[in-house]
Amino acid sequence: MTDKRNNDEKDQQLEIFRVTDKGKDMTTNQGVKISEDELSLTAGVRGPTLMEDFHFREKMTHFDHERIPERVVHARGFAAHGEFQLYENMERYTKAKIFTDTSRKVPVFVRFSTVNGSRGSADTARDARGFATKFYTEEGNYDLVANNIPVFFIQDGIKFPDVVHSFKPEPHIDTPQASTAHDNFWDFVANNPENAHMVMWIMSDRAIPRSFRMMEGFGVNTFRLVNQQGEAFFVKFHWKPKLGTHSLIWEESQKLMGVDPDFHRHDLWEAIERGDYPEYELGIQILNEEDEFKFDFDILDATKLWPEEEVPVKIIGKMTLTRNVDNFFAETEQVAFHPGNVVPGIDFTNDPLLQARLFSYIDTQLIRLGGPNFHELPINRPIRQFYNNQRDGYGRKTINVGRVNFHRNSLAGNTPSPVPPEEGGYAHYEEKVEGRKIRARSTSFTDHFSQATMFWNSMSDPEKKHIIDAFSFELGKVKSISVRQQNVDLFANVNLEMARIIAKNIGVKEPVSGGSTVTKSSPALSQLNTVKSARTRKVAVIITNGFNGPFVKAVLDSWRTEGLVPEIISEDLGPVHGTNGVILNATQNVYTADSVLYDAVYMVRGSSKDMEFNRKVAHFLDEAFRHKKTLGATGEGRQWLELNQYTNKSGVISSDNASEFAKQFVEAVRQHRHWYR
Repeated sequence: MTDKRNNDEKDQQLEIFRVTDKGKDMTTNQGVKISEDELSLTAGVRGPTLMEDFHFREKMTHFDHERIPERVVHARGFAAHGEFQLYENMERYTKAKIFTDTSRKVPVFVRFSTVNGSRGSADTARDARGFATKFYTEEGNYDLVANNIPVFFIQDGIKFPDVVHSFKPEPHIDTPQASTAHDNFWDFVANNPENAHMVMWIMSDRAIPRSFRMMEGFGVNTFRLVNQQGEAFFVKFHWKPKLGTHSLIWEESQKLMGVDPDFHRHDLWEAIERGDYPEYELGIQILNEEDEFKFDFDILDATKLWPEEEVPVKIIGKMTLTRNVDNFFAETEQVAFHPGNVVPGIDFTNDPLLQARLFSYIDTQLIRLGGPNFHELPINRPIRQFYNNQRDGYGRKTINVGRVNFHRNSLAGNTPSPVPPEEGGYAHYEEKVEGRKIRARSTSFTDHFSQATMFWNSMSDPEKKHIIDAFSFELGKVKSISVRQQNVDLFANVNLEMARIIAKNIGVKEPVSGGSTVTKSSPALSQLNTVKSARTRKVAVIITNGFNGPFVKAVLDSWRTEGLVPEIISEDLGPVHGTNGVILNATQNVYTADSVLYDAVYMVRGSSKDMEFNRKVAHFLDEAFRHKKTLGATGEGRQWLELNQYTNKSGVISSDNASEFAKQFVEAVRQHRHWYR
């Protein structure tokens, strides 16, 4: 790299502050040498993280304050209001009213987000997605801070700054944006094998969702539920979209970054505006405390999931998003989530990643929102009025009347006063904790590849191909041959044949050893086994004047009844005239529309005079066909299928009967893609 510094006065001034870390001993910011940088200080190998760990606190605090004003991660987000309705009383497991009172609809605010990119990045980048829900309950705010992937990169939160630093733009050039296809990230991956499982998910179709509305949410960490009798249960939380879990194709996601970088935002906003309210069912996986050690993985390890075939997901309620925000900044940008925002009946475990999050989330709000009073912002305020002796500080809005601001007191009758647990006061679960202060992790956390292999075994052939393609693209962007080779060798431990194909694609040596003896699979992990629905799918209807009016009208009316969303595309915007006085309104033309914006295409009629229009239509159809989408044609549109040899292919629908055509088309769209075409 060429040194472009200028030896002027300013450069000399900067030189005083330049530091090269390479080859140096690691120290704290106070200059104290560090003996361990990957494990937090805990009470025993599986005990809670201790707050006296000054290195962890310094490292995490510095990390949490690195960005102003956007979030360090999850900077690009979009949100909506809604409600949660419980199906079944869960008092057997918890005393939390949100999970015991089936009569009340609880207000919620949900923010979806990408993790890696800045606020100005595109929606459809390959990335994990945040799925954070704030429940405004009568007992106070409860935040379920989830992701669309059920596992995470690391086991101990002290490494969170490292993994985020690795996937963010490289600091010497500040590129690439919203992408892990660079040396730093893959160097981290190769040297931190605990992330192998998460990386398999990131390389899968799960990392490029079709929509926020078609995306699962997972609490990732293991929490506790505590009932009225003081019994505790381990729990993992799941959001299951009623429309099923579906994804984009890689080429689509790339093109959408240019065609519509706000694709997911527009999709959510428009669905809510037209009344197609997104719905998600809440599921829980429950384990009795005595079953903690009966699995071949540690239930507190955030790089592991609980296979649904072994621990079934019990559906207990439904969330519906019903209203868009009034002001993006005041609501979406200022909302502050924290996994420590819990209500009586929900508690924590010794999951070391969760323990770090309990510190980090509240800490990061202090710099983002200007002090300790961010709970007073309208979007963050609980619906239950808060009373305590906290006073003053940046952004204070409450005008506390009276002289007393301390506890205990006699001047105010010793109020506000604590509330006994039997009357609704929060009391932590009395878990027995013992052990020496050490930086170590239980040996039950050391298996990094079994579940990564299980994930691979669970994938269909198209999904496996997409994973290999994703690895090949990402590692193909890595300049260091050593880093490429290290990753191929690492993922040979997941599946040897997969690693060999990737090695060939990226120009490194094929691994000769490795492989896995794990044959276990989890069908629930494959998106081919998800719910399939045609509702809210967008259909591009390409049409020009002179179309068969009654036929097309019958088809579109039938589709709308089934929940499809047809959009008329013609030569010009405005009315398109068919026979028998049928008029349709074109809201797009081929200059403003693109096949990647739609789930399916209905070809009705090309143009007899505009050859440029026809050329664009031909490209439109070809791209949709390559992306495995449903194609349909009737009347003159059938010639386009025959000309391009699309007929008699899976997912290509044609009929002279309007009712039959509409029905077959809906069924084809319901499949999402026709992978084996």
